[in-house]
Amino acid sequence: MIAVTDTPLARSLAIQMRVIHALLLREVITRYGRHGLGVLWIMLEPMLFTLGVAGLWYLAKLHTVSSIPIIAFAITGYSSVLMWRNAANRCSKAIEPNLALMYHRNVKVIDIFVSRVILEWVGATASLVVLSVLFAGIGAMQWPGDVWLIIVGWVLLGWFALALGLIVGALSERSETFERSWHVVTYLLFPLSGAMFMVHWLPKAAQEAVLWLPMVHGVEMLRHGYFGEVVPTYESPAYFVVANLVLSLLGLLLVQETARRVQPE
Repeated sequence: MIAVTDTPLARSLAIQMRVIHALLLREVITRYGRHGLGVLWIMLEPMLFTLGVAGLWYLAKLHTVSSIPIIAFAITGYSSVLMWRNAANRCSKAIEPNLALMYHRNVKVIDIFVSRVILEWVGATASLVVLSVLFAGIGAMQWPGDVWLIIVGWVLLGWFALALGLIVGALSERSETFERSWHVVTYLLFPLSGAMFMVHWLPKAAQEAVLWLPMVHGVEMLRHGYFGEVVPTYESPAYFVVANLVLSLLGLLLVQETARRVQPE
């Protein structure tokens, strides 16, 4: 009896993995094409953005303001922002261009969202790793002090990106007002996300306010892992996990409700 009940679940998971893999390949080809650098742009886009910001900050002599290396500060902050922001933006109105694929019964709404989020995970992770190794290798920044803390913080940020992507993707299909307003919200969240500051630098009241935002805890974990005890950090992994659980549940409920409204072509 155990074998009978386990087989359908294993087969179902295998099918959905193949569906997500196929959607990933389709998204890569559609977005980047087969010519030139092609798939490498998945990594190069976030790398170039992060390098541009780090370069501007360095030329502005911001590296003399704090004992924290400005390059490492930019890499940890902007890599995290690019992951969750791009993941959510790519999920916005993602169903409409893929509506014809919904004719196949194995292609679900959640598969479309998950495939797009995974693509942003891969790009942001590759950018973070390559830039860290590159600049640490040439002596422009120190090697990370606690790699495991960085990995945990990055995984939690990836989870947050997925949950946020599900919510934004589902709500954007239901409301054009939300879809247009979301881009404004991302600009408002950007300076509050922890990318441009350490929580320790803020007044006490501001610290308490920004720590309600889940992504701030992820950025603080990254910087704790990179910089050690140079600057005190205020992350709470437990709060980040609970917030991700709540957002994931909300996202799954919204995706389930949205899936009922989808009419395949």
